[in-house]
Amino acid sequence: MNVKLKPEKYLRYLVPLNLFGTHRTREILQQNPTISQKREEAKEVVITVHDYNNELIRVRVMKSVEDCFEFYKSDTISWINIGGIRKEDIEKICNHFNIHPLIQEDILSMNQRPKMDEIEKVLFCLLNMLYYNDTTNSVEQEQLSIVVGKNFLISFQEDPSRDVFDLLREKLKLNNSRLRQGKTDYLCYSMLDMIVDHYFLVMEKLGDSIEALEEEVIRGSNTRNLAEINRLRKELIVLKRNTAPVRELINGFIRSESDLLDDSTTKYFKDVYDHIIQAHDLTENYRDMMINMHDLYINNVNLKMNEVMKVMAIVTCLLAPATVIGGVFGMNFESIPWLHNPYGFFGAVAIMLFIPIWMLVMFRRRGWF
Repeated sequence: MNVKLKPEKYLRYLVPLNLFGTHRTREILQQNPTISQKREEAKEVVITVHDYNNELIRVRVMKSVEDCFEFYKSDTISWINIGGIRKEDIEKICNHFNIHPLIQEDILSMNQRPKMDEIEKVLFCLLNMLYYNDTTNSVEQEQLSIVVGKNFLISFQEDPSRDVFDLLREKLKLNNSRLRQGKTDYLCYSMLDMIVDHYFLVMEKLGDSIEALEEEVIRGSNTRNLAEINRLRKELIVLKRNTAPVRELINGFIRSESDLLDDSTTKYFKDVYDHIIQAHDLTENYRDMMINMHDLYINNVNLKMNEVMKVMAIVTCLLAPATVIGGVFGMNFESIPWLHNPYGFFGAVAIMLFIPIWMLVMFRRRGWF
């Protein structure tokens, strides 16, 4: 069996820059909103529709967006979830449901800041779902766009293979659930609530990594600890960038006077607002911990260097008397005391040994080591 080796896979760990994940820095920081990035067309699009009311629910998988047109101005509540972004499909369904072109541009955009808009009797919000990749130990984000109409809610997600709405789908199957009795505003609240709750799962993973790293830094600091501190600080940047703007997004729903939002639903959005505030505060706490851990790393390195310098200084002090005595008796003069004494050498050696021993006793008494 022929096995093709990939030496670059292993050699990259020998490069110091790769140890600190500079490629991740480019992914996080080099995002220019003035440059429209070209989105790749999704290879696969999965369209699911949950059409329900108090009495019944129908779950259907559509072959194309045209099959969803029948749910416009329907008497039941329709949740149309489109997994996979294609420009042609987005334009077709948005034009049929009278969704403004500005919203279409936001749906097709990339690396957008979470926000909430109200345009032509349609509510629109955009935010990111977060996942923690255990393989790469990084925080991954997936953009989600939600359009709320009178009797329909359309969600657009980039990856059709994963989301955080499994529990929502299970609740929709229950006949007496609050979700089945509510309107599209309550469905939107439930989706936002699950997204925010999933933030805490991601933060829990990061918290475990921070706790483990803190123990390693306390036991001993090395270059890999510094690389891990640098990596976690970058992941916290991703976390903060996604959680902080969601406060304004939820606050937009609370303050909105749209007819699509019932007054009874406002208290539920306030609950989500409290959760996102907690998530943001926890992110700030993690950030402070990483700053303190970086300071602890620097202090440990300085402490090690001070210990080395102290040992070297003590050794230098102990050798200084022998150096001075050897230098005095090594001068080229004919008349030097004990120069021709048969016991002069032994006396000089004895003094060289006595003075360092006496110095060690004095250093010990003063508590210098």
